[in-house]
Amino acid sequence: MLHLIDHPLISAELACVRDPGCPSFEFRQRVRRIASLMVPAVTADLEVSVIPCNTPLEITVGNKIQRQIILVPILRAGLGFLDGFLDLIPQAAVAHIGLARNEETLQPEAYYLKHPTPLEEADLILLDPMLATGGSAVHALNTLYEAGAKRIRFVSLLAAPEGVATVRAAHPAVAIFTAAIDRCLSEKGFILPGLGDAGDRLFGTI
Repeated sequence: MLHLIDHPLISAELACVRDPGCPSFEFRQRVRRIASLMVPAVTADLEVSVIPCNTPLEITVGNKIQRQIILVPILRAGLGFLDGFLDLIPQAAVAHIGLARNEETLQPEAYYLKHPTPLEEADLILLDPMLATGGSAVHALNTLYEAGAKRIRFVSLLAAPEGVATVRAAHPAVAIFTAAIDRCLSEKGFILPGLGDAGDRLFGTI
């Protein structure tokens, strides 16, 4: 299922990060804020357990998140979302997945995967600011499922319709959350209108 998180605070930040004149330090700060603003929508359906809760006056009940949350940024652009999520979910564990393109097959391949174990009982949140062709997202999802994950949701800053279609075709049960659905992909696979290369802009490697 596709979830477009349409909020005035997010759209205002997004307008700033699209601007090529936005310097890297400001780009990082704004992407972090957008990530934090997306957290409530992304986590709204997490399962909870009812637990007793002591107050200074009496005993009542409260909620406890039922399963461990594992944040999984796709290196390197996904790191731009990580701190924004950790700001609101500080108890989350963090896994990392690194993908690189095979120059012969032109397909993404995982070169690094480090995660807490086990994955079977956790809720995973896969982070990648740009959902363009969808190839990297699908490969990351495949890798995590093969490692034992059962519940994964995917979060992006921008998404192209082509990428959304690719992920939904490969993993129809995965919930996709994005702050904007842009028009299309360019011939070179960039999101239009987009914001350029998110990794380069986050880390000043333009």
